[in-house]
Amino acid sequence: MTKESLHDMSEKYEIDQMQDVTPTVGGNLAPEQEGLKRDLRLRHMIMIAISGTIGTGLFLTSGNTIATAGPGGALLAFALIGVWLVFVCQAIGEIATLLPLPGAFNAWGGRVFDEAFSFQMTWMYFINWALTIPAELAAAAVIIQFWLPEGSSFPPWIVPLIIIIVMVVINISGVKAYGEIEYWLSILKVATIIMFIICGILVDAGVIGGVTYGMKAWHIDGAPFKGGFMSFLTVLVSVGYSYGGSEMTGVTAAESRNPHKHVPKAVNTVLIRIAFFYIASVFLLGSIIENTDPQLINTANSAAMAPFTIVFKKAGINAAANFMNAVVFTSIFSAINSDFYVATRMLLSLSRNGWAHKSIGYTNSRGVPLVALAIVTACSCLSLITIFVGSGVVFSWFVSIIGSIIFQSWILILFLHFRFRYCWKKQGRAVSELPYVSWGYPYGNIIATIIGVCCIIATCYLSVINPPSHPGEGATDEAISEYKAIRDAYAQNLLGAWFPWVCSACLFFGYKFIKGTKLIKAEDADLDTGRFVPTESDRKDMEVTGPMWKRAIKFLI
Repeated sequence: MTKESLHDMSEKYEIDQMQDVTPTVGGNLAPEQEGLKRDLRLRHMIMIAISGTIGTGLFLTSGNTIATAGPGGALLAFALIGVWLVFVCQAIGEIATLLPLPGAFNAWGGRVFDEAFSFQMTWMYFINWALTIPAELAAAAVIIQFWLPEGSSFPPWIVPLIIIIVMVVINISGVKAYGEIEYWLSILKVATIIMFIICGILVDAGVIGGVTYGMKAWHIDGAPFKGGFMSFLTVLVSVGYSYGGSEMTGVTAAESRNPHKHVPKAVNTVLIRIAFFYIASVFLLGSIIENTDPQLINTANSAAMAPFTIVFKKAGINAAANFMNAVVFTSIFSAINSDFYVATRMLLSLSRNGWAHKSIGYTNSRGVPLVALAIVTACSCLSLITIFVGSGVVFSWFVSIIGSIIFQSWILILFLHFRFRYCWKKQGRAVSELPYVSWGYPYGNIIATIIGVCCIIATCYLSVINPPSHPGEGATDEAISEYKAIRDAYAQNLLGAWFPWVCSACLFFGYKFIKGTKLIKAEDADLDTGRFVPTESDRKDMEVTGPMWKRAIKFLI
């Protein structure tokens, strides 16, 4: 490539930046990128990724995990899924830095493997977020009941309806409004967890609260691995649901001002922080609260019974329940904000690639996919119907399905990363040419794949063992009621474990049969369309300067 052509590309990029259009190699825009705005800054990218993982899964259901698997089992489950997630995010960081597409990892299959693969992944990822919105809205309806007097006639659908209206207003305002709101809501969640960890350490050591807990809860009967190996396997899906959303960095890359700087930074710093927040929090919870404590079984998903609230109360914070309920509610609001964003971008990707009606790909002058937003809003209204069935019941069913879809997405991302590296090598390109290289490849990916496959097999296995048996004629009402509860739980686990795979198989083979798609040869894989071309100012912005201590602090924050 000549100096003149490089100069032309740089000028083209600068014009594109002024017009908020994605810059690419040779001026070739990917269809997905047209009309989007590059308004997300580094602070937005980092906090969005953190926000996507810190929510109801940690605040409310972590206690159930400890009660089921014990402090050791819960800690091991969070650590194991965390290791898997580390290398999934590294894979995302490497390819999303090179190709910042709205479809993110869902679009890679059509570049390096088979178009049917991208069709299937994008639709499944959209289904994931389309189900997550009603699940979170149902959770919001449960949480708000904490502040209502007993026997209140307050309609449970009012709060979800208000949230939906607010979400529409935020999303119509553009990606910058979304980023700002996520940034400030994330700060509240992060501050809460830091405060909890400090309080937890002081409570555990007996500095406040008057009782020294130490590691006593790890040595009671049944601990640290309560229920053995089977209980450990049982909590994996709920832990996966808690971590779900970390992969969101790949989606937001399409609207980042400088993906070459922002995506790697978000991937690396978020992983360190998430590991600290989750592992430290679960360890302290399991050390302070015994796994036999009935308060851990938070069947009502109430902040008053949340494990974080229990520890704050032991620290002498009397308003802990009200404070935690406010934090959980803002966490749900933040999660729904992210859900709307990702779901609309998935629909945009589907439309721009010809996998959904072309009108869905329309964007206004602010880069907002309005038709996609309308569809997502309609999906969110399902929550208004499900609330009448029972918000808690709906939430638990959705968690089973969403957790399994997340597992599927993560394992397929690793597969596509292997395939991407193979195509990159086959085309005679050096790894050093990549703007960001995932660390630990290929050994980290192999370890993560083994963990992922084992988790998925375990989930499917647990869903089919021990089917319920009817107590027979003449059984008492209590026995019949118990049978129905076991039957519903069995059906929930069965649907959650197998639905993503059955649905994916139908989408993949159906599209492949109708369209007659073929495996893409490694030499023909498109690894250039949609690439980000940084300007000289971008390159200078990415340079690491200053003394070592300043660079270390900058890396961490």
